[in-house]
Amino acid sequence: MIDYFETKQYPITRKMVLEAFKLVKANRGAAGVDGQSIEQFEEDLLGNTYKLWNRMTSGSYFPSPVREVKIPKKSGGFRSLGIPSVSDRVAQQVVKTYLEPRIDPSFHQDSYGYRPGKNAHEAIHAAMNRCGKIGWVVDIDIKGFFDNIDHELMLKAMRWYTDEKWVLMYLERWLKADVKKADGQLVRRDKGTPQGGPVSSLIANVFLHFTFDKWMEKNHPNIRFERYCDDIIVHGVSRKQAEFMQDRIAARLRECSLELNEAKTKIVYCRNENHRERHKNVSFDFLGYTFRPRYCPVQGKMKLLTAACMSESSKNEVRDQIRKMAIRKFRGSIQQLSRAINCKISGWVNYYCRFHKWTTVGVWKWLNGKLIEWVMCNKGIGKRKAIRWLVQVAMTKPDIFAHWQILPLRLGRR
Repeated sequence: MIDYFETKQYPITRKMVLEAFKLVKANRGAAGVDGQSIEQFEEDLLGNTYKLWNRMTSGSYFPSPVREVKIPKKSGGFRSLGIPSVSDRVAQQVVKTYLEPRIDPSFHQDSYGYRPGKNAHEAIHAAMNRCGKIGWVVDIDIKGFFDNIDHELMLKAMRWYTDEKWVLMYLERWLKADVKKADGQLVRRDKGTPQGGPVSSLIANVFLHFTFDKWMEKNHPNIRFERYCDDIIVHGVSRKQAEFMQDRIAARLRECSLELNEAKTKIVYCRNENHRERHKNVSFDFLGYTFRPRYCPVQGKMKLLTAACMSESSKNEVRDQIRKMAIRKFRGSIQQLSRAINCKISGWVNYYCRFHKWTTVGVWKWLNGKLIEWVMCNKGIGKRKAIRWLVQVAMTKPDIFAHWQILPLRLGRR
């Protein structure tokens, strides 16, 4: 009989490892440097989790190098994503599951990123409400945050929460694990943490909790802000206050071995559209939304609000993703097409249509055009007949594509 609660030197049970695997599997993800997928790991689940448990409880567990992948950023350039092996992700999840309930309750109420019970929409809603009352914003961008986290400061912050030697030992090993580049080169890391493992988001939140949140709470308790991991918005009642806060935050980050990205950090006036000519910056992007004053329909009247609308960079990213789907070349029924692409469309609709959804209509109109092209190619008919056929589908199956709830397909509308 297997004793799932059996422990050795360190208080890690086999049940903790198995539960961690379930969470890793639910989050999916690619293979690490060893090429082992989640499915391959699961083929010998008990054996693989036993080996990992045995190593973790004896202190002999050392992580593999992290596979580096470059992913394009909305603002241009690339972000380095670190992909640990499946066994390393399971080990990280064990520690995260152990630490998170002990750490999360201490976090600031305006820290929203990667926290249980918090989400990006709450951060966007708070920012939108505050921008409507407080006219100035400092849009903070930290230069290479994940690449520049100071290891000693990070471990010092963790020691404030726990004195468990096994937790601190494995956190240090993950922080210092080698990175394997695309060309096979192994790079030793003396600062930073790979962005991609289960524990990386918790590390980021702990570091910025002490670097930024607690510092703001102590030194500037009346200044409102929203933070989603390293995306930060700070509100000010005047340009002078906004400039003062930008300088103070820059100095604080330098104390913690971080640096403001001067090219992307900016001061914005976002309350009154009539004052646009006086100010250089009147809008900013936060979590895929653009914030700016605009007239919006409220109870049948047009009212000036600080609106959060799907950003142009997000629209371009969605269009790029749709192009990669190659809808026009898809061969199969419309039901099969729906099953192939509707999951992604639902995700976009649920995220970008929470606020001022009418500003997303152009994206869905463009997507309808792609669906019409698919009908033309699939059925060998002209555009007008294709539109009529698709309208008939929309009338009988209005839920087949998620965006039809925002932009119903009708004759005369594409």
